Amino acid sequence: MAFYDAHNHLQDERFGNRQAELLELCRREFVAAMVVNGSCEEDWPAVEDLARHHPEVLPSFGYHPWYIGRRSPVWLERLREQLDRIPSAVGEIGLDRWKPDLPYEGQEEVFLAQLRLAAERNVPASIHCLRAWGRLYDLLRSHPRPACGFLLHSYGGPVEMVEPLAGLGAYFSLPGYYAHERKTRQREAFRRVPPDRLLIETDAPDQLPPPERIRHALHEPVTGRPIHHPANLPAVYAFAAELRGWSMETLIRRVEENFLRLFGHVWPAKLSSAIHRTTTEATANPKAPVT
Repeated sequence: MAFYDAHNHLQDERFGNRQAELLELCRREFVAAMVVNGSCEEDWPAVEDLARHHPEVLPSFGYHPWYIGRRSPVWLERLREQLDRIPSAVGEIGLDRWKPDLPYEGQEEVFLAQLRLAAERNVPASIHCLRAWGRLYDLLRSHPRPACGFLLHSYGGPVEMVEPLAGLGAYFSLPGYYAHERKTRQREAFRRVPPDRLLIETDAPDQLPPPERIRHALHEPVTGRPIHHPANLPAVYAFAAELRGWSMETLIRRVEENFLRLFGHVWPAKLSSAIHRTTTEATANPKAPVT
C-alpha cells in the first residue's frame, strides 16, 4: 500500500517550518512520494532543500502565473540553473484568467518558455489553468511539449476536453476539494478521465476537502486558519475510489502505475527507494486500507 501525491506545495510558509513533522505523519500514512512544486524564484531554494533532506520529496520548479509580475530579468536563466542542480520536473506553470486583477499580458510568453524547457529535457510539466482551457489546448497542440507527458493539476476544464487533452499527453490529478457538493461539473470530468491518466493530489496547504473527509486537521500558526495536511492524501484516494466506483486496491495500483509512468524516469533511484521503503514499512506495520 503506497500513496503518491502528484502535486503539493510543502515549502509553503503557512506550514510554519513544521515540514519534518508533517512528513513523519505522511510516512505513517504510507505516502511514498510527493511532487513539491515551486511557484517563483523566491521559493525554489526551499523546494530544493526539502528534496535534498527528505527522500520522498520530488522537486519541481516553475513560475506560477500569479507571480510572474515579479520575475527578475534573468528568471529563465535561473530556472535552467535550478533544473541543472537536481533532477526535477517543471512546474507549477500555466495560464489564469480567473484571479481578479491578475494581468494576462505576459502569461503565455512565460508559460511557453517553461513548456519548452520541459520538452527539451523531456520532464513532466505541472500545469495550472483557470478559465483559459481553449487557449491552453491551442498552445499545447501547436508548441513542443514533453514526450513523457504533462500534468493538468486539479483539472477543472470541460468534460468534452478530457479526451483531446489526453490525446496530447495529459494526465489529470484529482484534489480532495472536488468532494465538495458544489463541484459536480469537476467530478463528472474526472469520471471521464482514462484510467491510465488518473493521478491524485492534495495541493496542500490549499484545496481542503469537506470537513468530514479530513483525517488530519492542521491550522496556520499565525492566523489559525485551517490548511490542508499532506497526510490527508489517503482520504483523497478514498474519495477518488468512490467517484470511480473502484476498490481501494484497484485505485492504489492504477495510480502507482500512472505516477511511475509519468515521473519515474525523472527520479528512478528515488522512486525505487520510496517503493521499497513504503513496502517494508507496510509489511512491518500492517494497516487496513482506507475506506
